[in-house]
Amino acid sequence: MTVQSVTVGENVHLAELFADPYPTYAKLREKEPVCFVPAANRYLVTRHADIVQLERDPETFSANEAQSLMKRVMGHTMLRKDGAVHKRERVACEAALRPNVIRGHWMPVFQSIVDDLIDRMIEKGETADLFDSFAAPCASRALAALLGLTNVPWQNLAIWSQAMMDGTGNYGNDAEIWRRSDEAAAGVDAALDEMIPYLQKNPDNSIISAMLHAADPLNREEIAANVKVIIGGGLNEPRDAIGTAVAALLENPDQRAQAEADPAQWRNVFEETVRWVSPIGMYPRQTTKRVELGGTVLEEGARIGVVLASGNRDEAVFENAEKFDINREKKPHVAFGGGPHFCLGTWAARVQVGEVALPTLFRRLKGLRQGEGPVTWAGWVFRGPTSVPVAWTN
Repeated sequence: MTVQSVTVGENVHLAELFADPYPTYAKLREKEPVCFVPAANRYLVTRHADIVQLERDPETFSANEAQSLMKRVMGHTMLRKDGAVHKRERVACEAALRPNVIRGHWMPVFQSIVDDLIDRMIEKGETADLFDSFAAPCASRALAALLGLTNVPWQNLAIWSQAMMDGTGNYGNDAEIWRRSDEAAAGVDAALDEMIPYLQKNPDNSIISAMLHAADPLNREEIAANVKVIIGGGLNEPRDAIGTAVAALLENPDQRAQAEADPAQWRNVFEETVRWVSPIGMYPRQTTKRVELGGTVLEEGARIGVVLASGNRDEAVFENAEKFDINREKKPHVAFGGGPHFCLGTWAARVQVGEVALPTLFRRLKGLRQGEGPVTWAGWVFRGPTSVPVAWTN
């Protein structure tokens, strides 16, 4: 049994994690899988087995973290609540995100958005940065529709999402990041002030409408906090999954050929994408009592970072974990978390990215290939490509 040791953690720096966290995660899994990292001011949990264990015990590993950066940016969202209060708010959103609603109502909406964006790309030429031209607007426009924020330009939603996500990962306490995240939160509030009265009188299939018209409706404060958190993860995850999947397939032409020959393979592409580079790389928890996890004793109130990105590259679970491989043996990844906080938007992401965006991109952009310049990546709390240059033949 190991009592707190910071020897390994002292050598972990946020700048290195932001640039490429995976070498650091490999060292932590090997040397100290539950390790206090002063730069993040929390214990990072990096092994798959330990992540699964803590997610199965929400009474000990609480989502309701004191001094949460998410609370600071967004208010008290359902992601930072446990038990009955969490379930009440989650249930209020579910009507808009059930699998039958996603397929029956939202899938045609996703397809229309994807086709429109590809039309625009083709009209402009035969090269583009997929991040700016497709992934970001696709995720943002789809999320605006899902939420019911039809009064917001997609560019605003994208800016707000990035600013608030930067805030929730602002472990370095950067004042400029706080300024931008506060400005983004105020923008969301203003948009809600306009749309809530309308959706109150005109219910539809959107998430905000579901919150307003649930059997136990959410109040204004609860709606605002949860819309903000959905704008964060609900935009960043499909955006980054699209870019990551395209980059991976262009680097692995044999796997691309498999997916293009068999549409059923696109589901494997999506699942392997979010395992290989998990868009939501880390989220916090806090212990409610003294407990041992991964050989480390954690005192009551210990702040934890659940590193999904590391768990999804755990060599003890995934052979050749650093490689993108849609044919790998099926084993459960943790990209969507687990337990009562399993990602509410999972079905929407699977359909939007795996069944609509990716197959349509590779079908319509003939000879899709990597363009000039490298794919660039950034982030550890949230990680994905920041530029994906592509070319095709009209």
